[in-house]
Amino acid sequence: MNLFWVVCWVVWCLGVSVSPAHVSSSRPAVVNIGAIFNINSVIGKVAKIALEEAVKDVNANTSILHGTKLVLTMQNSNSSGFIGMVQALRFMETDVVAIIGPQSSVVAHIISHVANELKVPLLSFAATDPTLSSLQFPFFVRTTQSDLYQMKAVAEIIDYYGWKEVIAIYVDDDYGRNGVAALDDELAARRCRISFKEGIKSGTEVDRGEITSLLVKVALMQSRVIVLHAQTDSGFMVFNVARYLGMTDNGYVWIATDWLSSLLDSSSLPEETMDVLQGVLVLRQHTADSDRKRAFLSRWNKLTGGSLGLHSYGLYAYDSVWLVARAIDAFFNQGGIVSCTNYTSLAGDQGGDLNLDAMSIFDNGTLLLKDILQSDFFGLTGRMKFEPDRSLVHPAYDINNVVGSGLRRVGYWSNYSGLSIVSPEILYAKPPNRSIANQKLYSVIWPGETLSKPRGWVFPNNGRQLRIGVPIRVGYREFVSPVQGTEMFKGFCIDVFTAAVNLLPYAVPYRFVPFGDGRKNPSYTELVSLITTGYFDGAIGDIAIVTNRTRIVDFTQPYAASGLVVVAPFKKTNSGGWSFLQPFTPLMWIVTACFFFFIGLVVWILEHRINDEFRGPPRQQIITMFWFSLSTLFFSHRENTMSSLGRLVMLIWLFVVLILTSSYTASLTSILTVQQLSSPISGIDNLKASDEPIGFQVGSFAEHYLIQDIGISKSRLIPLGSPEEYAKALQLGPKEKGGVAAIVDERPYVEIFLSTQCTFRIVGQEFTRSGWGFVSISSSLPFRLIITGIKERYLNALLTTVIVVSFKSFNAKSESKFGWPSCFVFSPSLCSLISNICMWLTHHLIYSIMFFKDSFCFNYVSMDTR
Repeated sequence: MNLFWVVCWVVWCLGVSVSPAHVSSSRPAVVNIGAIFNINSVIGKVAKIALEEAVKDVNANTSILHGTKLVLTMQNSNSSGFIGMVQALRFMETDVVAIIGPQSSVVAHIISHVANELKVPLLSFAATDPTLSSLQFPFFVRTTQSDLYQMKAVAEIIDYYGWKEVIAIYVDDDYGRNGVAALDDELAARRCRISFKEGIKSGTEVDRGEITSLLVKVALMQSRVIVLHAQTDSGFMVFNVARYLGMTDNGYVWIATDWLSSLLDSSSLPEETMDVLQGVLVLRQHTADSDRKRAFLSRWNKLTGGSLGLHSYGLYAYDSVWLVARAIDAFFNQGGIVSCTNYTSLAGDQGGDLNLDAMSIFDNGTLLLKDILQSDFFGLTGRMKFEPDRSLVHPAYDINNVVGSGLRRVGYWSNYSGLSIVSPEILYAKPPNRSIANQKLYSVIWPGETLSKPRGWVFPNNGRQLRIGVPIRVGYREFVSPVQGTEMFKGFCIDVFTAAVNLLPYAVPYRFVPFGDGRKNPSYTELVSLITTGYFDGAIGDIAIVTNRTRIVDFTQPYAASGLVVVAPFKKTNSGGWSFLQPFTPLMWIVTACFFFFIGLVVWILEHRINDEFRGPPRQQIITMFWFSLSTLFFSHRENTMSSLGRLVMLIWLFVVLILTSSYTASLTSILTVQQLSSPISGIDNLKASDEPIGFQVGSFAEHYLIQDIGISKSRLIPLGSPEEYAKALQLGPKEKGGVAAIVDERPYVEIFLSTQCTFRIVGQEFTRSGWGFVSISSSLPFRLIITGIKERYLNALLTTVIVVSFKSFNAKSESKFGWPSCFVFSPSLCSLISNICMWLTHHLIYSIMFFKDSFCFNYVSMDTR
């Protein structure tokens, strides 16, 4: 029995001692990974140390690979696509399961083809080219943010400050070209655009003379907002030349992508170099603040002695190693085996000294790639998790301003909520809010050491004059008309425009281009359409702001109120023998009579019990009741009221009678002393219901409005071109050939027409609300911004001055058409007042009638008995 227990104990001990050997036999002792990047670059110097420290930390943590050692081999690509490809092929000769890098987007495009063929995951911590797509390169994994989001952040900054055109200077490779293409798309989505873009060389090929020529060309253009998407060597060359040409002074805006923040974070630049960068806006990839990150920064400073700073790409490089380590651990947990198969697609080819036959395919590369994409952990940069499109979650950027010897943060941008002054990590806990009011940034110190936001554009020194279309009118030349023998125009609209331009603090090169043949009014809709085609940069004149035009062009706020009105002839109405009945309408007379009877009845009910003057036979009481109520009209009633409630009723009623008599007297006086005018047309509704012809001004939008919106047949519309034709058509009337029943036109024209015509007037109400404005399109930036000044500081003073000057000649003439007396001006308010008083009186008398009900019936019977 004891022997049995001894054997069991030996077997158990053997099992315990064998178990670890079984675990280690399922995992290799060493796993090789590679890294390809430019070790001598700004990003590469930091990334090299970060990768080495990450490998040390992974190997020191036994909970990750469970005894398997991670071995990293680094190769220098020197930012060359050819060298990068060669280094990648060297890795393929070994059992490397993943490659970290490359740093350059150009190299990434080339190596990704190799990774696809040999099924080795390629994790890049610095290749930000947005065209590196997972569809084309399934084994390419970007462990940093794509430039698609960086350009979206730049576009939102530009839109936030109200700039509409920018100039893009970029390094002429895949990284620069594709990044600026993404910026162009994002700006277009916000109705902005890149007005000019040009690439520059990088590395040792940078030529100062070429950059000087480029910036001289840029200085002659109108946009002053410059986006620089370059690399360290070429970017600094651009800033140095710009400083030499005076392009870093007041009025310019420079926005640099994260290439500049990487340099400023990793090294201390001399004071003369920082002076060149003052006022520049710089983006930096946002990394979440954490205790682990602060501890690593402290450790970094001890490692480098403060000689080399840590930038965001170094942090992403560190997290990339941990990402690979965790994915390899998951790979082994799923039973994955590191095994390779010779690459047979080149079988039979003579590789020569290239040793192509030694390349091998990673058999389980797809499984490892799946584990990489399914990783979810918190690193130094924040959460490392991939979206379905393989981009990292929560893309965000810091927005910094170069001030003094370093960077000053002015806000954040995140794809979650846009621009803010609050850290994205705080906003992630709240619902997304991209409203305009929620987009905020701190103040920026711009180039030239100013806090005032630059306008972002100037008039180009080498640009052509703005072509401004001006209609040549036949009628109503007070608004706009050409000056004979010159290319100039005059009129109210021209005065408004020139006064606005004179108030601006800069010169405006423009010239007026006439539109129309001078024999008839031109089509304003056609004038507006020519702006969209680029024939005109803008248009000024009496151009109405209507819906179908606003769909294709931009208008300023109206500088003159306008709207369609109806003009019709009228005739004088002489007062007759029955004119004393005209102050009130028949309904008003009936209501007044009913209230006289009602007040007499109420007073009798309240007084006949206690007042002998309201007693007697029924016939006498009825006569007394009517006589009393009618005599109050002249305040000659003799009967006294004895009850308190009766006196209150009389007090209110006498006040109503006072209003009635005063209103009647005033209206009757007006009827007998002022000429009364009448017209068969009362407004647009009455005109629509008839079948009589209607006149409109040639070229006006009134024709389209009457047909499309009002529903009047086109056959009823008669085109008229001048005030003289207006008067002739109205005088002929609807029954004569060429005559009209009424004319529909805009109020400014009608007011001028009526200032010289005394037999016509406006009937009905103005049935549209619009105005006159100047026209441009978004791409015509200078003209649009010029006329924007009208609606801001200068509009009130400007219009006051111009109206006095332009309309002084006919303002006095137009006074006669204002202040037409109305016979019934008092009737609506009077009816409302009487109704309110009577409703109050009735409400309070109900209780009195119910209270005296019994005594009323008793007294009535007693009265009959007597």
